[in-house]
Amino acid sequence: MYLSKSKYCNAMQCKKMLWLYENKPEVASEVSNSSVMDNGNMVHEVARNLLGSHITIEYNSDLNKMIEQTNNCLKKDNVVIAEASFKYKNNFCSVDLLKKTNNEYEIYEVKSSTKLKDVFITDISYQLYVLMNLGYKITKCYVVILNNEYVKNGDLELNKLFSIIDCTNDAYNRQEDIEKNIKEIDKYMKKKDVSKDDIHDNCFKPYDCPFFKYCTKNLPTPNVFDIGWRTYFSKKLELYYAGKISYGDLCNLEELNEKARNQVNFELNGLPPKINKNKIKKLLDSFTYPLYFLDFESFQGAIPTIDGTRPYQQICFQYSLHYYLEENGKLYHKEFLSNDYYSNPMYGLCKALCKDIPKDSCVLVYNDSFEISRLREMAAMFPEFKDHLLNIADNIIDLLPIFRNHLYYSKEMGGSASIKVVLPALFPNDPKLDYHNLEQVHKGDEASNAYLSLKDLSKMEEERLRKNMLKYCELDTYAMVKIYEKLKEIIELKST
Repeated sequence: MYLSKSKYCNAMQCKKMLWLYENKPEVASEVSNSSVMDNGNMVHEVARNLLGSHITIEYNSDLNKMIEQTNNCLKKDNVVIAEASFKYKNNFCSVDLLKKTNNEYEIYEVKSSTKLKDVFITDISYQLYVLMNLGYKITKCYVVILNNEYVKNGDLELNKLFSIIDCTNDAYNRQEDIEKNIKEIDKYMKKKDVSKDDIHDNCFKPYDCPFFKYCTKNLPTPNVFDIGWRTYFSKKLELYYAGKISYGDLCNLEELNEKARNQVNFELNGLPPKINKNKIKKLLDSFTYPLYFLDFESFQGAIPTIDGTRPYQQICFQYSLHYYLEENGKLYHKEFLSNDYYSNPMYGLCKALCKDIPKDSCVLVYNDSFEISRLREMAAMFPEFKDHLLNIADNIIDLLPIFRNHLYYSKEMGGSASIKVVLPALFPNDPKLDYHNLEQVHKGDEASNAYLSLKDLSKMEEERLRKNMLKYCELDTYAMVKIYEKLKEIIELKST
């Protein structure tokens, strides 16, 4: 087996994870979405121009051909190579950017992150190990990350978009451990059975392991790892090692916070919903009419393509708006989905939003930090809409705390206050409120990916996808309407 730099990093997180990748890949769970990979690919593509003109070694399933092409390129005295490929014994690596000046070399490892992480140094240290053992003189090892303070204005300025961090000393300091690590990995990979190797504190560090469900498949359902309410994995692991695994083990355990204890006790005892009617009524009494229910959809691009935006800035392209003009009145709906695929979708969105929501209106959202942040960012970007957008932001009221703070909690919520969990808990078996019954778009990341794909579709495919995107976003605000109506019903029941 070739040990690549990614496999080496996997093994440094957990050797069992690498073993499962190689021997039981079918039991892995999906832990990321395609947009993560798309962002990574885009960052690498752009970063290849960071050092000027370069030669790219195209991927080939026959790794020896990549190595051969690299060796041919290295016959030049001065050259920059993207994906330069090398093999030392059974250790293989492709270097994101390799700069050769005479007989000295610099390694550049490109990451789509905005922060330097220890795993990046592990990665580049392995590359240094391979190249050093092949006799190359490596003078510098750099990790290249995105500068999240960079704001695009015109053509991309690569020297500002990227931050180049010198990790040479750290990479050299790790060399004496790599040979030992590789031998341990090789020995481990020859095992026939690793089922007795337990979970540990690296299951989600530095990356989420796709085999966690498989490794915990024999635990009772639910168990300690199903506890929510900001109970950190390290705490759950501590309880697990202490033999406190099932909800029966965890019942009334003081080591859990009050909300987590509620989750356990409600599940074990089948308790009826906990409802703080007085506090709910106080919140509902603060609502005024007209009353609006707002939800945005957005995408994040690692490489900013719109002037005035930063790496990973949320770009809003869609909203849904349900509203009542008066209490107990007719429910209305408006929506916006940009078709400005090649420009800034936020301008048209802001123009429509300011028309659809009058100033000083009461606006309900679910998780206000998102909508308020987006409104303030767009206000800074578009001065003509600034006052109106900030006014909307100032009049937002969040429905999430009702469920996050256990003003309303039922066992069906299973330790979550997500709207996609709260909704079926309040309205079980209602097909109109089931996100699974939607076509094409069922969750936020699918909406983001859908918008980015629209420009490449045929007219018929575009119209179908836009229709389903609108249905998805509409359900988000209609869900808030139904939750609001349910809360009103609870309060009215008390008063009768």
